[in-house]
Amino acid sequence: MDICVLGQGYVGLPLALRAAEAGHSVIGYEPDPRRCAQLAAGSSYIEDIDSGRLGGLLRSGAYKPTSDPTDLKGFDVAVITVPTPLTDRTPDLSCVRDAARELARCLEAGGTVVLESTTHPGTTRNVLIPLLEEGSGLVAGKDFHVGFSPERIDPGNAVWRLENTPKIVAGLTEACLERVKGFYDAVTEVTVPASGLEEAELAKVFENTYRHVNIALVNELSRIAHTLGVDVWHTLELAASKPFGFTKFQPGPGVGGHCLPIDPVYLSHHVKTQHGESFRLIELAQDINDSQPEYVVRRLQDALGRRFSRSVHGARILALGVACKPGTADSRQSPAVDVIDRLRAMGAHVTVIDPYLPADSDRDIPFAAARAGTSVADFDAVVLLTPHDEFDLMRVADEAAYVLDTRGVMASAPHIERL
Repeated sequence: MDICVLGQGYVGLPLALRAAEAGHSVIGYEPDPRRCAQLAAGSSYIEDIDSGRLGGLLRSGAYKPTSDPTDLKGFDVAVITVPTPLTDRTPDLSCVRDAARELARCLEAGGTVVLESTTHPGTTRNVLIPLLEEGSGLVAGKDFHVGFSPERIDPGNAVWRLENTPKIVAGLTEACLERVKGFYDAVTEVTVPASGLEEAELAKVFENTYRHVNIALVNELSRIAHTLGVDVWHTLELAASKPFGFTKFQPGPGVGGHCLPIDPVYLSHHVKTQHGESFRLIELAQDINDSQPEYVVRRLQDALGRRFSRSVHGARILALGVACKPGTADSRQSPAVDVIDRLRAMGAHVTVIDPYLPADSDRDIPFAAARAGTSVADFDAVVLLTPHDEFDLMRVADEAAYVLDTRGVMASAPHIERL
């Protein structure tokens, strides 16, 4: 089949390459010409995608990246994997709408369009379908097929990948579901049919709401435990010894990535604006997790004053990691960025090291590595924000005057505090 995948990021690129490996002819539509050129040169900007794998599919002709929307014509299946960010803390579906308009101009009878971008229930039916029908003159469910299949990509996860993670599939009609399921059966090991579009859309935002709320719970627990003088990390290990009824979550500097800080807001915003109801647990979790970077800075500020009688202003601080999770360059919505920005706003001299983000990152963060002859001991404090395997934490423990470990991966010591 002729497949086109709109958006070649953390979700779209793995799907496009997997579909090409399954025997399809795949167009990877990437509107950013710089990223498209990088893909065409066989260079992957997604750490989970090996450049050799990309290059092989390019040479075979099974995969072709493009930024020309006319290349989308003649598709059998089109999958939308574009971003759904927040703009001024309000859900922004502009990329989905733009993708729908582009596809509508290329849509032919018998074609199938699947939305993978995370959004609130009702988006496929009330946003995507009207745009496809208006631009094509065709009728959804009669002339063409429409479905929703939420992405479950976890960047940096070597165990659960696209192909072995169960894939929820939904369709506007039974025939649509059959067509959508048939496509994903060829690229994933397990598909899970949903009874309707809205159920599949709600399942996705609830998956991330579940994590978001539980992370907020444990973040607040860590603050209370610190006030009480109790080791929250040992407390969590004890609780996790229960073989039923408990799932272990861990504190951290906040929540990051595209999903956790954003997806629950899509649900709460939709419920409030469309139905006048409040999803109070989501709103409370958002408040707690959004305030976590401020709490990290306050803990560091207190430690500098208590231990060295100095303020954050003028302090030399080494920040380890800026990505939202270990083993990845994904810094979208990363709480580490917020922590670093706050420290700099207070006058701290912050050096940031992250082996996964390039020095020419578009973020205003200098990534200069320590100069020759410079050691961890040259800094007043170290804050561990993202525990990449590449960091020599034993050296950090040996040389640092003080460490604030926001991830609980270092052994506690007189000069090492865990959040």
